[in-house]
Amino acid sequence: MLAPILFALLPAIVLNVAAQSPAWGQCGGIGWSGATTCVSGYACTVSNPYYSQCLPGTAPPASTTPTPTTPISTPSVPSSTTVSAPDVTGSQIRTVENPVFHFYLQNKGGAPMLGPESSSGRFTIGTTISLNGADGSKLYLNVDQSSTASYKALTLGTTATTTDWALEGDTIITTAPRLLNFLACASSDPTFYDVYLQTGNDVPAGKTCSSVTMHLPCLC
Repeated sequence: MLAPILFALLPAIVLNVAAQSPAWGQCGGIGWSGATTCVSGYACTVSNPYYSQCLPGTAPPASTTPTPTTPISTPSVPSSTTVSAPDVTGSQIRTVENPVFHFYLQNKGGAPMLGPESSSGRFTIGTTISLNGADGSKLYLNVDQSSTASYKALTLGTTATTTDWALEGDTIITTAPRLLNFLACASSDPTFYDVYLQTGNDVPAGKTCSSVTMHLPCLC
């Protein structure tokens, strides 16, 4: 009973073995009609288009197509730049007598005052005097004529109401009438002085003031 069963299984066993090429045997190539796989421990390796051979090794895994990945873009960071404010054009106006020797006219809190050179204003001087801003704006130096006292406060405004300024050499004057004396009066800040155009002999009450003239920087 056992023998017929074995004889019945033998063709299947032979067919299974024949389905694989032996070690070092041919397993492919142009015109090859035999098995294209190798016994365990051997891989079908292409030698040339006409001959592939079972050589020691493992058959390569089935090829897979990698899933493309989207590259992560890194945002570019612009290089930092330094933007410098434009230089303010114009001339400085200074005093040359004590107690304000080499103090400079400038805008402090909206009023013209004499103070340090480091914060000096820059002015364009003609029949009007304009204080030039870094942004191109202008404020005009005017004389407040509303006071009945002989000392007249200097003001800054967007409109020029005093139009008889002039230069006499390097000295700031008015021409109608010709005046060149100013008062420098101490303020609560010892580094800044109030300034007035003097048309006579009056002095602000309670203030310590000195008669001074105002000039451009040395032209020598």
